[in-house]
Amino acid sequence: MSESKQPLNVNVDFKQTQPITSPDGNSVFAEGVILRKVSKFLTGSTEDAIMPIPCFYDVVTGKVLVELLPKEVREEYDNIWLVKGNYL
Repeated sequence: MSESKQPLNVNVDFKQTQPITSPDGNSVFAEGVILRKVSKFLTGSTEDAIMPIPCFYDVVTGKVLVELLPKEVREEYDNIWLVKGNYL
């Protein structure tokens, strides 16, 4: 017999939550995607693959919230931010 998983019914009062702010103190974010190339030798296919990593960035400064990225890539993206369509 297989058990069906019930979705969590979590009723959280917003007063019990804490806001997330950027290091600059801003609290409005946009979602972006960081793309990583995966070698065909790792995937076992005939072509390289693309791995999308969702990320959030501060809409005022364009800085990526690196603390929300996977730990393995945080250092690499620590000093990258989007400014007027250009990456710095």
